[in-house]
Amino acid sequence: MEENEELKTDLPKTSATETKEDLHGENLTDRVRVLSPGMMVAKRFFRSKLSMVGLITLIILFVFSFIGPLFSPWADNGAKVKDNARGNDIITYSRIDYYDAEDELVSAFDITVKPSAWNYRGDMTWEHWLGTDDGGYDLFTCLMLGGRISLTIGFVVIILEAIIGVVLGGLAGYFGGWVDNLIMRIVDILSCIPSLPIMLILSALLTGFKIEGIERLYYLMIVLTLLGWVGIARLVRGQILSLREQEFMLAAKCSGLSTYRKIFKHLLPNVMPQLIVSMTMGLGSIILTEATLGYLGLGAPLGTPTWGAMISSASQMKYLRDYPNYWIPPGLCITLSILAFNFVGDGLRDAFDPRMKR
Repeated sequence: MEENEELKTDLPKTSATETKEDLHGENLTDRVRVLSPGMMVAKRFFRSKLSMVGLITLIILFVFSFIGPLFSPWADNGAKVKDNARGNDIITYSRIDYYDAEDELVSAFDITVKPSAWNYRGDMTWEHWLGTDDGGYDLFTCLMLGGRISLTIGFVVIILEAIIGVVLGGLAGYFGGWVDNLIMRIVDILSCIPSLPIMLILSALLTGFKIEGIERLYYLMIVLTLLGWVGIARLVRGQILSLREQEFMLAAKCSGLSTYRKIFKHLLPNVMPQLIVSMTMGLGSIILTEATLGYLGLGAPLGTPTWGAMISSASQMKYLRDYPNYWIPPGLCITLSILAFNFVGDGLRDAFDPRMKR
């Protein structure tokens, strides 16, 4: 009896109400943290090192492109400012002696005006970290303003492509029949159109109609959108065709849900992992396409700073050999942005996939 009393004294004293609360699980909820689906996706995403590297790189590029020009003395409301002190012209005089029709000796002077070699050298100083171009504009400021335009074009185009592709691809995959045939024939026709010749024709038309300035960028984004949504539409259609026969869709149909809720509440969330990867990789492809068009002189209007237009200086052997500060920095920015978008896309795909346990 004495031993039993000693054992009873060693046990923790709990009241009947506390035991009842433990049995009902009220105290256990305070100890166990229940994660929502969104928090689980964020946890899996931030656990990936490559995803974090890509996300940090994108943040740096966006801060550099959109906030950096606000602190540059060579930018004014999104426009580059010329450094007149570095843009003085060089005037050379050459004396030419010749005989006129009456065999009299006549002297003349040949005057040549050309930009200062100080600009062409692009010397890097504390005022101009990457030097200046042949017009006296700061290359570092042009790099920031060029990133603002290139990234804006990429995001606007990919968002428009996703909206058109998701809507038309979802309708084609869900309804099938003549709706599917009509949308897929439009997709087939647009897929057969070569993009580069269309861009060449568009550039010639815009030049012929004297459409310059920011309007030229609008037409560029419209054409890129019209030619790029077909890939997303094919992806969404294929996924919905395989998902609409699953058991959860049969349950949704039996419960009497509307077509809108069945497509946008049940089908599209299951397509999100593949759609996000396609959008991120497409975003890098759009930036690369814009850079290619800028290199060919078909993109932004003349004088507009973009990464592609800055790289176009490498087409001249003088800049390619002697002035790497003209074309290496924008090339690095394009490479970093494409790699960062791919890393973030892979991380989001793994985070949205419930089968990934990493």
